[in-house]
Amino acid sequence: MENLRDLMAISKDWNQDRLKKLKDLFPDLFTNEGKLNINEIKKVIDIKSVSETERYEFRWFGKSQSKRNAYTPSNATLVYDALRSINPVESENIIIEGENLEVLKLLSDSYREQIKCIYIDPPYNTGKDFVYSDNYTEDKKPYWEQIGVTENGIKIDTNTETEGRFHSNWLNMMYSRLLIARTMLKPEGVILISIDDNEVHHLRKLCDEVFGEYNFIGTFINNSTPNARDYGHIGKMHEFCMFYAKDILYTQTNLLEDKEKRFSFKDEIGEFNVHPLYNSNVAFTPENRPNLYYPFYLNPENQLIELGEEFYEISLIPNSDWIEIFPPQSVKDSVQFVWRWGREKSQEELNKEIVGYETEDGDFRIVQKMRTSEKLIRSILSEKEYSSRRGTAEVEKIFGKKVFSFPKPVELIKTFLKVATDENSLVLDFFAGAGTLGQAVMELNQEDGKERKFILVQIPEQTSPKSLSYKNGYKKISDITIERNKRVIQNIIQQNKNKLPDLYDNQASENPLRGLGFKVFKLTKSNFPRVEWAPDTNKTDEENILSLKKYIKEKESQLLTAFNQEELMLEILLKHGFKLNYNIQKQESFETNDVYLVKDDVKETLISLDLLIDEKTVEQLKTTNRKFICLESALNTTKKYNLKHYLGDRFKSF
Repeated sequence: MENLRDLMAISKDWNQDRLKKLKDLFPDLFTNEGKLNINEIKKVIDIKSVSETERYEFRWFGKSQSKRNAYTPSNATLVYDALRSINPVESENIIIEGENLEVLKLLSDSYREQIKCIYIDPPYNTGKDFVYSDNYTEDKKPYWEQIGVTENGIKIDTNTETEGRFHSNWLNMMYSRLLIARTMLKPEGVILISIDDNEVHHLRKLCDEVFGEYNFIGTFINNSTPNARDYGHIGKMHEFCMFYAKDILYTQTNLLEDKEKRFSFKDEIGEFNVHPLYNSNVAFTPENRPNLYYPFYLNPENQLIELGEEFYEISLIPNSDWIEIFPPQSVKDSVQFVWRWGREKSQEELNKEIVGYETEDGDFRIVQKMRTSEKLIRSILSEKEYSSRRGTAEVEKIFGKKVFSFPKPVELIKTFLKVATDENSLVLDFFAGAGTLGQAVMELNQEDGKERKFILVQIPEQTSPKSLSYKNGYKKISDITIERNKRVIQNIIQQNKNKLPDLYDNQASENPLRGLGFKVFKLTKSNFPRVEWAPDTNKTDEENILSLKKYIKEKESQLLTAFNQEELMLEILLKHGFKLNYNIQKQESFETNDVYLVKDDVKETLISLDLLIDEKTVEQLKTTNRKFICLESALNTTKKYNLKHYLGDRFKSF
């Protein structure tokens, strides 16, 4: 399809290219219609410059503040909990106990565009007390009071319809978390969100704004309660799961095994079925995907006879005697479809994996040969293994008693993982609950030999004294998350020992514990008192910098000797963008200071937390090509100048 630009002798429109990149990076700055929202940009720069006007948009009370909450920095940190960690050296799995927005902020630099799949089962909006209030600040609202949902013995953050906050509270909680979670997804990453009727319509609008309407893949309807639950006038049997891509152009999902599949055709390679080559996603049009809109040419005179059907020779080169075939239009709304493959890939597969044929109605089609005994995941999930009752029974079997009601069943999460993950995918769940995702990852790895890793985040919310969890000894939901995955690991190891006892022989070349473990971290207050300092708006930047340095010198210098060095190092490395599974090795070549080499799978640095950096160490560092981090108070003016001079941006003092 021609357009005016194609006919003009002009160069590439870089403004459109820049606009597309901006939309890919920050879809929340655009309207649902895809137009750049200037007011949203102004809000990023100066909120006071915005004068709101009425227009079509999804608004609720607290939305702007929720967005700001997503991007404000965290002044908290994480500490490693060795006692509750299981086989930490054998695995890169992580469980974090803490308020999830704060945790996501801490991880957002280290794990930016590192997550392949996010699955969350957030709290459904039932009008009951609401734990997540986005105000993790130790000095104002003590964290351990907040997660108990009380402040000075009084209930806080209630979520009642009469206050007009029933939907707003829930939306504010979800909005900030989804915004920051999106930054952690790989370009080809996806997110799945379980939800019920109360907020499914709002969640769709919310995700359209955060991820972009064009990145909506579909909604699953899960038969979670086959026997139905009485909701008055209706026996409800289902829940939903929203499925969105970070960028649909990069997203690739996997097919599921179909044991009942039968093939209709056969060629010299083997059996196959055919599938239309056009893309039925109405978000893709010739205007926004011109590279996917082009004609095939079919020669009905030259037949490619194969078992079960007559196919015809096709080409991308025009021929006056051949039939020109473009992608069809949507019958429902006349939207013009495009092909799923670009010209280059189609050219490679012409008359091999792409063929043409004539229908009984005399129409002509271009199709792809589908040879796998697999199928697309279905939008209606009706298998018995997907019911909530099955999930409850699974947890009861692991613990030997009832400790958690209606968690998601393992097979449901495994199905999502099969579709959405690859060989070494990192998977995130920041509403971990009973920890089903961790069990699903480890068991699925055992089944297919892949090496997926997980990060689970669960707030240490107190269980109700009336609940089965509390009565059976689990005072916090995060305790259940950790204990469940510990028991799952123990069960897998025992099953493997029974099947393959030689695998656990000291002579075995393969590590039988690989991937069967996790490290536990806890959210806590920063080691540095400086996080409590606030700038004076009446002072210049230079004056505030001097004030902060004085504050650090007075408040922190005397505390350095009392710091736990491991916790201090973790905080510094985390806030310098290192992943939690970093490796650390002491460098023996430095004789006058304890200097360590820290590496994760992306970056590395030298670091020393000694209270005084020796002159000899500075001389040794002059010739290194690595980064170096140390405490600013450990350097005098001359040493600091020398390190800056020789290392430049590779030197950081904290």
